Amino acid sequence: MKTPFSFPTIPLCTWKRPIGKGWDNPYTARRASNLDDGPNHGMPLGGFGAGCIGRSPHGDFNLWHFDGGEHTFGSIPACQFSVFEQSEGENSQAYALCTQPPENGTLSTWNWYPTEKGTYHALYPRSWYEYQGVFQSKLVCEQFSPIIPNNYQETSYPLAIFEWTAHNPTNKPITLSIMVTWQNIVGWFTNAIKSPEITVRDDGSPEYKYQPRWGQSTGNFNQWVRDNFGVGFILNHIQLQTQVQEGEGQICIASMTNPSIEVFYLGKWNPKGDGSEVWDNFAINGSLPNTEDETPAEPGEQLAAAMTIRFTIRPGKTKKIPFVLAWDFPVTEFAQGVEYYRRYTDFFNRNGKNGWAIVKTALKNFGVWHKRIEEWQSSIIERDDLPDWFKMALLNELYLLTDGGTLWTAASENDPIGQFGVLECLDYRWYESLDVRLYGSFGLMMLWPRIEKSVLEAFARAISTYDETIRTIGYNQVKAIRKAKGATPHDLGAPNEHPWEKTNYTSYQDCNLWKDLGSDFVLQVYRDYLLTPGKDKEFLGKCWPAIAETLTYLKTFDLDNDGIPENSGAPDQTFDDWQLQGISAYCGGLWIAALEAAIKIGEIILNNPPINLEFELKLVSDHIKSYNHWLKQSRLIYHKTLWNGEYYQLDSKSGSNVVMADQLCGQFYARLLGLPDIVEEQYIQSTLNKIYDACFLKFQEGKYGAANGMKPDGIPEDPNSTHPQEVWIGINFGLAAFLVQMGRRDEALKLTEVVIKQIYENGLQFRTPEAITAVGTFRVCHYLRAMAIWGIYGVLTNFSSL
Repeated sequence: MKTPFSFPTIPLCTWKRPIGKGWDNPYTARRASNLDDGPNHGMPLGGFGAGCIGRSPHGDFNLWHFDGGEHTFGSIPACQFSVFEQSEGENSQAYALCTQPPENGTLSTWNWYPTEKGTYHALYPRSWYEYQGVFQSKLVCEQFSPIIPNNYQETSYPLAIFEWTAHNPTNKPITLSIMVTWQNIVGWFTNAIKSPEITVRDDGSPEYKYQPRWGQSTGNFNQWVRDNFGVGFILNHIQLQTQVQEGEGQICIASMTNPSIEVFYLGKWNPKGDGSEVWDNFAINGSLPNTEDETPAEPGEQLAAAMTIRFTIRPGKTKKIPFVLAWDFPVTEFAQGVEYYRRYTDFFNRNGKNGWAIVKTALKNFGVWHKRIEEWQSSIIERDDLPDWFKMALLNELYLLTDGGTLWTAASENDPIGQFGVLECLDYRWYESLDVRLYGSFGLMMLWPRIEKSVLEAFARAISTYDETIRTIGYNQVKAIRKAKGATPHDLGAPNEHPWEKTNYTSYQDCNLWKDLGSDFVLQVYRDYLLTPGKDKEFLGKCWPAIAETLTYLKTFDLDNDGIPENSGAPDQTFDDWQLQGISAYCGGLWIAALEAAIKIGEIILNNPPINLEFELKLVSDHIKSYNHWLKQSRLIYHKTLWNGEYYQLDSKSGSNVVMADQLCGQFYARLLGLPDIVEEQYIQSTLNKIYDACFLKFQEGKYGAANGMKPDGIPEDPNSTHPQEVWIGINFGLAAFLVQMGRRDEALKLTEVVIKQIYENGLQFRTPEAITAVGTFRVCHYLRAMAIWGIYGVLTNFSSL
């Protein structure tokens, strides 16, 4: 029978790796300009939009996303857990629980944990360090944040729980001391360049420089706190202005106390020195000097705090010790002066002085949070019909909702749960790219549907806006306006401007010319209505004017008035380095599915109008008539124009015979949403046969996944092409979901397994890229589209988990 102090059960389906084990030949970035922090990534910790940290399988904390939308990577050695152990009558030992000593020679008195003595496990939002072969005690540290489906409060909290379980398997008492040290890094995470210049990198996309105030600790100080809830430090900063600024606030490290444990602390020490003021005492008997020092740091000075919990475990007994790491940085600033409060401030004060209040909340509730996470994960883990590798990747790919530069603002009258955004990726730093989230938003829709719908409502508001600022388009250097009225924007803006208000940040292409975005918007709106609980008619009502406007806009690209908008020969869809001409299988299919969805939406509104209707129902009837006419035209020519006897041609005018892996995405969405098929089943199955053979099995003998587009013999049409020869993770997951939908489960899982192995066996874990190549490179990591794996799960389970 399980007792309150039983040893934690680590699920069998975690991603696991020996602690500190290196990588022989990890994948590297394809472009020199692309972010490549190396393979030492672990699961991120922190709530959605609250900022997050990452702790690697080596044991160090090395990823710092405290500034909304910005990325800082680098180990801070003083941010550390350490363990002292002494068995009765034997010598003691003490280790800092990281396998990599600082490269600059600091903390030289510390003893660093040996490599491959234990295992790191991850199953988002939980991860574990299982220490083996060093200590006599059996030690496990489980770490998590309260990421809970259908929860719109605790999921936003800026904190991490580290629950230590220690068991004594010997016949002698063992004394243990668990120490947490933390450098005071308050104030570091805001851009020192207040108006960064936008430049264009080698791939034609816009970027700007981010320079955190790394190491600028003047005015930082540490406060020791002990009350009825716990003990710990508030790492603070002298706040010069009444109104808290971005980067200002607090960090707290804390634990619980009771008569069976001893607490020791050190209020100020130098993390740039040899660390002896901490280690001399700790390594001897697991203690610290018990000194407080709230003296603020002078210019150039660094300071850290340390606390330790010491206790003795009798033979055969087990003890649990929780630690909490919490932070309170309530403000995110975009362009200078454009500031938002984070979502968690709806539940705490907004003055940047609530670190201890967050700690107390965590110490009181972490057990309940853990139970709710376990219950959610168990519904997946305990399924016998899913392989462990799939369960592992399914949960772990949700990591991006924490570390994808995520924004989640405080609530307002127009946005009752706030505004939300995840970056397309850290290289393409703009939010919620609509073409990418057509695939990558299934997880958000299935687990946090209210957030998901808030994103689409933001797109709906943006469609009628316009911005006539002239920009240079990256791929061909022509001039174009930023945002045309009626065009569906590609993205919701970037961290250096004003997300949600200034859209279409990317300028590699003219997004106003894209032929998939309007269709993508309509399909996601109907999907979120149909596949989320409650059949939210008010949501449809909010989106309908934008649907009508953007479909009318998109129809203007039907230059020959045959029903289907033509691709222009420019990169004008999600494969934005691939020039389609005329009617295309990809965009044409999405268009037909979107018209079907728009008709359904319009009929729902007519039959049962939303309460807060802001448009005339007669206009809805008129639009439905137009859509039916366009649909009739489109259906007459789509199959006839593009079918070649085995599969659908890439397009009608380029003359290409390439087999496009994602050519029938529109058909996948049509059947997903219960709409009429775009083409008959015999043609769907024939097309899938050709895709599976040419793009997967014949491409590099099926070792990497399905390439975007190969000739029927599996050879690239153009050896110098980029996108056609890449394996896009999210497109592969989308193709796998399509295969499952069409009764081809075994093929789907075979493809999915190959792709997942590429990620998790080549150092790409928790930085999943958009694309990999057959030569061991990747392009743009931390990518949104990979959450399309939740589309596979949804189809496999018929979305029964909703």
